[in-house]
Amino acid sequence: MKGFHERNDSLNCSSKASIDSSPTPGTGSEPGPNDSKFSKTSLWSNFFASAFSVFDTYSESSSSSACEKKSSFSKTNGWTAAVKRVVSGGSMRRIHERVLGPSKIGISSSTSDIWLLGLCYKISQESSGDVDATSALAAFKQDFSSRILMTYRKGFDAIGETKITSDASWGCMLRSSQMLVAQALLFHRLGRSWRKPSQKPFDLAYIEILHQFGDSETSAFSIHNLVEAGKNYGLAAGSWVGPYAMCRSWESLARCKREENDLECQLLPMAVYVVSGDEDGERGGAPVVCIEDASRHCFEFSRHQADWTPILLLVPLVLGLDKVNPRYIPSLQATFTFPQCLGILGGKPGASTYIVGVQEENVFYLDPHDVQPVVNLSSDNLEADTSSYHCDIIRYIPLDSLDPSLAIGFFCRDKDDFDDFCFRASKLADESNGAPLFTVAQTHSVFKPIIHGDTMADAGGDRMDDSIGVLPTGDVDGNSHEDDWQLL
Repeated sequence: MKGFHERNDSLNCSSKASIDSSPTPGTGSEPGPNDSKFSKTSLWSNFFASAFSVFDTYSESSSSSACEKKSSFSKTNGWTAAVKRVVSGGSMRRIHERVLGPSKIGISSSTSDIWLLGLCYKISQESSGDVDATSALAAFKQDFSSRILMTYRKGFDAIGETKITSDASWGCMLRSSQMLVAQALLFHRLGRSWRKPSQKPFDLAYIEILHQFGDSETSAFSIHNLVEAGKNYGLAAGSWVGPYAMCRSWESLARCKREENDLECQLLPMAVYVVSGDEDGERGGAPVVCIEDASRHCFEFSRHQADWTPILLLVPLVLGLDKVNPRYIPSLQATFTFPQCLGILGGKPGASTYIVGVQEENVFYLDPHDVQPVVNLSSDNLEADTSSYHCDIIRYIPLDSLDPSLAIGFFCRDKDDFDDFCFRASKLADESNGAPLFTVAQTHSVFKPIIHGDTMADAGGDRMDDSIGVLPTGDVDGNSHEDDWQLL
């Protein structure tokens, strides 16, 4: 962890300092501070909002003749079909890349270590030799392709009372969060060393996990049930959502499923703890992992039968204004070295991805923005085709290009694992040069929240009230923007 901070001392300066905008080999240049990035996002967001609003709506004038009605509906239906073709085909990927920039595919020429969800892959040929480096690279690729991928789907049963049968263009944050929770279940049931077998039959636990994320109300963690559980946090079919609301929605869904099943039959066999700021939990500030709160969540999850259970920690953050404050980057890199790491819900403005690894200044991610036909696996079909739940294409983006609104996940399988996580997190906070991602405290009475706004004061970002309990993103003039996860 210390190495990340040492390599990034140049980043731990005033956040007025801009990132070098000259492109590095293999990457494209990022927009400068004067580029109208949010104007572009808003323009395309408005376009798609208008386009998709025709899916379930057409106007009928009471004074129109039957013939006029038929003609009007025919035109609308043609436009709807055209937009649906864009959504369900490869055009969605092309639009995504045109708006947000092309994906960088493969692995950069760097020989620095790669960290993937707590595991280190040493690919340096100088230190390990050609054979070992090649073997490490192959092991990394196998590990990456074994992570569960959730993408847009089309053709599933309508969500609730709507007519929406695809989440293309609005469900990327939900899909990213499904990937993170699926990894937690994989780690819990099959261990971190599990890799997808090359031959069938598959592990029963693996198939059961995929079944729980099917696209129907009968699957516990489907997009249907997430939308229903997140209504109080603004989730709705066809609408976009940010990381904080997504974390709270998972907390709500986990609570509902816990109440529906006996303790021995829990579909999500772990407590869910959304780490917040100060004592009332919703008013901003650097999140504090309170050990007392974690213990209470475990005790309640076990229905007062155990002092500790496996626990999923979700830490929503806002780490800057229009981009991640450089002071936080070394700490973000270091979280991938934690054995408990589940990755990050984040991406570029308007496009959520699931970030699973890091190598120097680049992060590797799984991308939900491909539209695939719906697949609902039977929970006992060990011969099922699961190819649509995995990806062999390795994509990466510069870490400093991430949207500052994100969420980090950690999974602790027992009390010893949680204690190890707290030790690592405390050490990371001590090495953060006054800009910790989050801190650790035994009880509420002993910590003083560190306000992210204070650490960003030199960027001109004053702390502002926010109804979702985190700092709003905005431009350097203090103008707040709409939820950034609103484009594709």
